[in-house]
Amino acid sequence: MSLSQSLQQKLLQKLSPQQIQLMKLLQVPTANLEERIKEELEENPALEVTEDDHSDGEELKDEFENTEEFEEKDGSEDEYENIDISEYVNEYDDDVADYKLRDENYPELDEDRVMPHRVETSFHELLLDQLGMLVVDDRTRKIAEQIVGSIDDDGYLRRETASIADDLAFRQNIETSEQEIESLIKKIQQFDPPGVAARDLQECLLIQLNRKKGDGKSVEMAIDVLTYYFDEFTKKHYDKIQRGLNLTDDQLKDVINQIVKLNPKPGGDVSEVNKAESYVIPDFFISNTGGKLELSLNSKNAPDLRISEGYKEMLKEYDRGSKKDKRQKEAVLFIKQKIDAAKWFIDAIKQRQQTLYNTMHTIMDYQHEFFLTGDETTLRPMILKDIAERTALDISTVSRVANSKFVQTEFGTYRLKFFFSESLSTDSGEEVSTREVKKILSDLIEGESKKKPLSDEKLTELLQEKGYNIARRTVAKYREQLNIPVARLRKEL
Repeated sequence: MSLSQSLQQKLLQKLSPQQIQLMKLLQVPTANLEERIKEELEENPALEVTEDDHSDGEELKDEFENTEEFEEKDGSEDEYENIDISEYVNEYDDDVADYKLRDENYPELDEDRVMPHRVETSFHELLLDQLGMLVVDDRTRKIAEQIVGSIDDDGYLRRETASIADDLAFRQNIETSEQEIESLIKKIQQFDPPGVAARDLQECLLIQLNRKKGDGKSVEMAIDVLTYYFDEFTKKHYDKIQRGLNLTDDQLKDVINQIVKLNPKPGGDVSEVNKAESYVIPDFFISNTGGKLELSLNSKNAPDLRISEGYKEMLKEYDRGSKKDKRQKEAVLFIKQKIDAAKWFIDAIKQRQQTLYNTMHTIMDYQHEFFLTGDETTLRPMILKDIAERTALDISTVSRVANSKFVQTEFGTYRLKFFFSESLSTDSGEEVSTREVKKILSDLIEGESKKKPLSDEKLTELLQEKGYNIARRTVAKYREQLNIPVARLRKEL
């Protein structure tokens, strides 16, 4: 095979560091924006917060003038000959310091809003506090702490006893037996919340019921049901349970009432472990003033940023000076690099805010009727492409904006992804949102007789009667997306 040379042209799309930085900032929700800005402030000394009066300008100036502290680099003198700082000296005098991230139209709204701050005891800290009340020796306490550390966020101990024993032997040089670990697990299972340290759902529910022994015969019957007929109960085969335990209809109802009051995830109700109950910080606020919708950004966590006065003064000193040796020029190159990085970050934050506002404003206009009424059936079919075309943004940019963002309205707080849905045709040929169909489907199931729940076939017929062209498999898919079980599992006595 011979070697050869050839010329060819290629079109390549490359992203600049500034574009990559903007894309990453667009994905950051307001709740994490403050942390991201703090990271940048720590990494770049040329960036500072406007409200803070920094007194380090003179220190920086003195350090800059003491050129002997700079280590001389290898390289030719040409590397430092052409340094033009006039654009830096003039550019950052006024305009950057005036840059604001606040809402200029209604700044008082940001001051009145209270951002929630969660400070609570974690689930494992609660267990360790209770562990401290046990009177045991240091060795036993270390074993118990290993068990508590193996409990997951839902409150279950899903790690095998033998694996816990191996961890103790290899990591802490503690020899123990599975019997000793089991005895400690039984003690930990008496901790609060009830049901903690169970190995599976059946054990979790039984632990909670055993705590209620003495509260009546229905509790004892519930224990028998979960002990001997757990699979039948989960599948709602109540007739088998009645025949096996000779229960009347009233007794079965009492048993079911006892069991449904139990907590299947004992760790989920404690502190930050339950992510479903975490505080949501909205990125946008939409208010209705006399029928006119008004949009504002949540800028509470975005401080006013500017270029450091100390760094600008150092450049001016260099520009005014006559003696410009190699070490000073090397320092100026470093300063220019940091100022450029600070400028890019400020511009990226500013562009982020503008992109968020424009995208959300377009969504608000597109779903205008919903934001006025709060009625989900008024939602229009909307996909990322629809918003991208109206905002002249790329679909990927709209997707980044919609990801992990929330909007607060007078009807509640919603994910931005909530407003995006596919379309479905009606008998009249009209395109409606699948969100509207899901709402009607949810209402039909909510209003059904729980003694005789509606099957997917019957739900399909009811939707078709309302004019929606929909297949049974589509109804089943929407029902699953709504986390609604099949008719048999919705049946109640």
